[in-house]
Amino acid sequence: MTEQYSHRFERGTDGPKVIVVGVDGSDSSLRAAAYAAGLARRQHALLAVVYVQPVLAAGAALGVPVAGTTDEIAEDLVAQIRESAERLKGIFEVRWEFHTFRGDPYNGLVTAADELKADAVVVGASEQAGHRIVGSVAVRLVKAGRWPVTVVP
Repeated sequence: MTEQYSHRFERGTDGPKVIVVGVDGSDSSLRAAAYAAGLARRQHALLAVVYVQPVLAAGAALGVPVAGTTDEIAEDLVAQIRESAERLKGIFEVRWEFHTFRGDPYNGLVTAADELKADAVVVGASEQAGHRIVGSVAVRLVKAGRWPVTVVP
């Protein structure tokens, strides 16, 4: 007995619709953002650029203006992204949004991916030696098994 499959038109349901990329200003995170932007362009997906502002209770307890510093980092990242988007305007069109979340990088990215209903997550490889022992954010995201995760070196 042979089954026949009807060939019906399927409107753009393949591929990710929302791609979350974590950025923190490091070289690997900026490479991850560039990779994710290319993926978002090719898939006609929304690129959600996420910066997780660290909550440094110890620094705040010592009177260090932590929130102001992390806000400055977020503003600088937005400026860099806008500048890159303007340079590419008319050449590559990518729909993107910038979001900030507070917390540690792993939990912040999990919250972002959940709230933004991400179909995929892109992060840069950790540049910290200690993460080889403890486990990087990327490894933890992969182990969570909730989204396809791409780690960009």
